[in-house]
Amino acid sequence: MSIEFGWWNKDEDGRKYQVHVAVHGGNIEWQRHQGHHTPWEPHLPTDEDRARLIAEAERRVPRRLITLKQFEEIRQLSENEGSGKLSGRRFRSSPER
Repeated sequence: MSIEFGWWNKDEDGRKYQVHVAVHGGNIEWQRHQGHHTPWEPHLPTDEDRARLIAEAERRVPRRLITLKQFEEIRQLSENEGSGKLSGRRFRSSPER
């Protein structure tokens, strides 16, 4: 089961950008984009981003949207460095011919 989180941040210049976090199968993927017609790109999370992810996940536990086991997995994965592993159907490489 995939769990997705999203929120808006501002960069150093005061421009807003959207952060999207997907947790699926023991992988975590951080992405961001700025503006409606821009592509999603990998996002290197800051400590504030990691804290925001854990806070968003904590809000979902009492409402039974995620289990405590899923919350613990999210907390553990959020400590990993980098923007996460790209996996899944969207990122499959084409077979060589």
